[in-house]
Amino acid sequence: YFQHRQQSITTFKAGPDFLDPLWHQAITSKPSYNLDTRMMGADMCRLQLQHVEQTDVALIEGVMGLFDGASGVGGAGSSVDLASVLQCPVILVVDAGGMSGTIAPLVSGFYEFAKQKGVKISGIIANHVGSKHHAELLNEALNDYGLPPLIAWLERNSQTLGSRHLGLKTPNGNVPDLLAFFHVNETLFATAFADVFCSGVLLADNSTLLKKAIIAIAKDEACCFIYPANIDWLKSQGAEIIFFSPLAGDSIPNNATAVWLTGGYPELFTEQLSTSKTWQSLKTFIEAGKPVLAECGGAMILGREIIDLNGKRWEMANALPYISAMQTKLVALGYRQEISGAKGHEFHYSKRENDENLTACFKMDKGDAGIRYKNVRASYIHWYFPSAPEIIASWFC
Repeated sequence: YFQHRQQSITTFKAGPDFLDPLWHQAITSKPSYNLDTRMMGADMCRLQLQHVEQTDVALIEGVMGLFDGASGVGGAGSSVDLASVLQCPVILVVDAGGMSGTIAPLVSGFYEFAKQKGVKISGIIANHVGSKHHAELLNEALNDYGLPPLIAWLERNSQTLGSRHLGLKTPNGNVPDLLAFFHVNETLFATAFADVFCSGVLLADNSTLLKKAIIAIAKDEACCFIYPANIDWLKSQGAEIIFFSPLAGDSIPNNATAVWLTGGYPELFTEQLSTSKTWQSLKTFIEAGKPVLAECGGAMILGREIIDLNGKRWEMANALPYISAMQTKLVALGYRQEISGAKGHEFHYSKRENDENLTACFKMDKGDAGIRYKNVRASYIHWYFPSAPEIIASWFC
């Protein structure tokens, strides 16, 4: 909608998700950054937002329900907590399928709870609306009770985005055009999208903890779960970045001083990865004692095999002796913190096997303690690098 009006838009994602930001980037052609008061803290969220280049609209997609966070109602990590920290308005998206007057008490509850958190809901977007008349009924109910106005609505028969385990499918260049199904009250819509205010001016970290590092980062369709802020942080610490693709069989660059095996969907590319020419150079790199950080999917490909849901075994790098077996149910989900203070998130449908006699690499109160071999650290946790600069820099040295 904003691009159709030739407005520049910068997007963010509340919470630790990787998939929604990939869709944001597919639409805007710009990286979408995470904002998470639980994983990043309030000050770092403000700082991230202040680093936005000049833009007409800064749009933050929420996470789960408005008041869902790490715990309680509207606690750290929730969308309402983020809105409170940033002092920005909320546009509430309501599933209005099969309702008319019920929208008033529903929105009233959200409005009053948000008000208690110091957050203003400035407009409503209704989803699954059956007709123009249906939208008018919803609008009347909101107006009759002095609630935030209906600023837009999406038709019930609009296209939907496909999903699978871990969330939405990756866009892969296929972004549906929903404008024909999206109806906007132009005046109310413009009013609802007020400017975001960020209090305080924070100084950036000017240290150079990785001044001589050359970090090779796995990046392709199988390894695509990367916080853009982590890339920025590595560069800000003086590291040189080189990308390589395990799917393409790229060798680890000869001048690389460290490797970051990022997460993603290796289970969808097992056949291609099983014959990757990357593995020999990766094992040589590891046996030379050079640092490797492997996160979730990156840790899966580092092991001996991946077992798919059909029980078929696919050989991987075989740099470490464990096996990763896909499960039909969620294995682990939640924020994680290492005793050093490094923060991250764990979310996976696979289970590591044959790791009983291996050495753990992280000291955790909760979550995957990972595997340590020589200078390799492999676990299911996706780390947020700025959360503990000196500790995480040491993982690449």
